[in-house]
Amino acid sequence: MLLVSVIDSLDGIFPEILPRIVEPLFTTKNANEGRRLGLDIVKKIVEKYSVKIEVASVIGQKTFIVSIPIAV
Repeated sequence: MLLVSVIDSLDGIFPEILPRIVEPLFTTKNANEGRRLGLDIVKKIVEKYSVKIEVASVIGQKTFIVSIPIAV
């Protein structure tokens, strides 16, 4: 496995919404704050290729961990 970690120190994810972040159309943004590629789409894409994505979060920081299988 190849592990890639991306740390975002701008915001953390509150524990009460963490389970919902991959739900289709879920957002914490207001309607006029733009659109982003939702994590539900990201999850579907990475699962198609047997990649695993996880998130660890504390207030003020979130870490996305991507596990990519490597053929040896």
